[in-house]
Amino acid sequence: MMKHVTITALLLPTLATAFLAPIPAKQQVRMMAATMAPFKTDKSSAVFEEAKGIMPGGVSSPVRAFKSVGGNPIVFDKVKGAYAWDVDGNKYIDYVGSWGPAIVGHADDEVLKVLGEVMAKGTSFGAPSSYENVLAKMVIEAVPSVEMVRFTNSGTEACMGMLRLVRAFTKREKVIKFDGCYHGHADGFLVQAGSGVATLGLPDSPGVPQGSTAGTLVAEYNNLANVEQLLKEHEVAAVILEPVVGNSGFIAPDKSFLEGLRKLTKEHGALLVFDEVMTGFRISYGGAQEYFGVTPDITTMGKVIGGGLPVGAYGGRKDIMSMVAPAGPMYQAGTLSGNPLAMTAGIKTLEILKRPGSYEKLDKLTARLIDGILKEGAAAGHAVCGGHISGMFGFFFTEGPVRCFSDAAKSDTAKFAKWHRGMLERGVYLAPSQYEAGFMSLAHTEADIDATIAAAREVFKTL
Repeated sequence: MMKHVTITALLLPTLATAFLAPIPAKQQVRMMAATMAPFKTDKSSAVFEEAKGIMPGGVSSPVRAFKSVGGNPIVFDKVKGAYAWDVDGNKYIDYVGSWGPAIVGHADDEVLKVLGEVMAKGTSFGAPSSYENVLAKMVIEAVPSVEMVRFTNSGTEACMGMLRLVRAFTKREKVIKFDGCYHGHADGFLVQAGSGVATLGLPDSPGVPQGSTAGTLVAEYNNLANVEQLLKEHEVAAVILEPVVGNSGFIAPDKSFLEGLRKLTKEHGALLVFDEVMTGFRISYGGAQEYFGVTPDITTMGKVIGGGLPVGAYGGRKDIMSMVAPAGPMYQAGTLSGNPLAMTAGIKTLEILKRPGSYEKLDKLTARLIDGILKEGAAAGHAVCGGHISGMFGFFFTEGPVRCFSDAAKSDTAKFAKWHRGMLERGVYLAPSQYEAGFMSLAHTEADIDATIAAAREVFKTL
């Protein structure tokens, strides 16, 4: 049976939607092409051209520059719910969600209300506040590994503190990370795999001293034997990974891989660290560790727990966290850490996520989206693969399966770039890189999914 959708003002900006009846998806695409105004981004281009003269690359974070997909980036003017508007007035269904934090939707009314109430009291205290206690207790209650937590200002900062902590606690220097997993831009994490499957990390950015990465070993994701070999050859402080990879595109782990890491780290006296900056409170309320039933020793968090404001956190067993100053000798601090606005936005966001049906909705919508995209891609004759867990998803222009970064690197990135541009022109905003995950929000609707799949169908035919 043909699926029907109601065309919104996003898709038919020249019509009044209140008088439209449900229209078949194929007819929707034809009407959309006939009625959409020409896609213009003159103002975005002007803003970006000016930005390039005053900020490196014209952006405050590299992926925003659209280098992976070509063309100038879209400059946002405002966001609300599942949508974003650029400075030219174009409206988009947004599947980036500020790179994950906007899980309840952009500028959620409930979140804005409590933020307004707290802003009247001040934007930053630089002193303890009760808001920290409330969010800390919510995190501890939700995340299986966390008995104590330290708030920071970003995921990178949380991972920097975590790295120092695992070395302080174990009195060992070496750590294992995985090719394609990203843990922020600290020197010790900016490494690439060498010529072998198991190698000492080499600096992956100018300005990173070789000594900073000498203690970083790189393993292949989903390859337990590789990790076991490294643990036998080196005294390792911690094995650190994204339990679900989001920075090489979306790559899910074998559950046995996570279970094996837990077993191996215990056997070799190493700590297990889940970087849940992306997956925390997204793939389940208790994160990936709750979803897969594997409890690490330490967890890093960010994004969702700040409700759209700058935040990070690391937490874990009380005996380990007691090493952190001022309780212990491992120093870490932050001027704006635990600021009342981020704490308040995080509290309200987690309250919303705890409501019945939240994760069921995220899973249902995301499954429809990724299944629809893959179906349309295959129907148009393209090699595509992908998947999702709850409100996190991704797909690749390759046959697959994709189980690690080297598999992801086989993707046709030129084809992805064309696809990305085509979707952008049809009002769908996706991450501007083949190697980034996508994110669903509670604000997205079935009509948004239908419109996105319809646009994907049209774009796949043009490639």
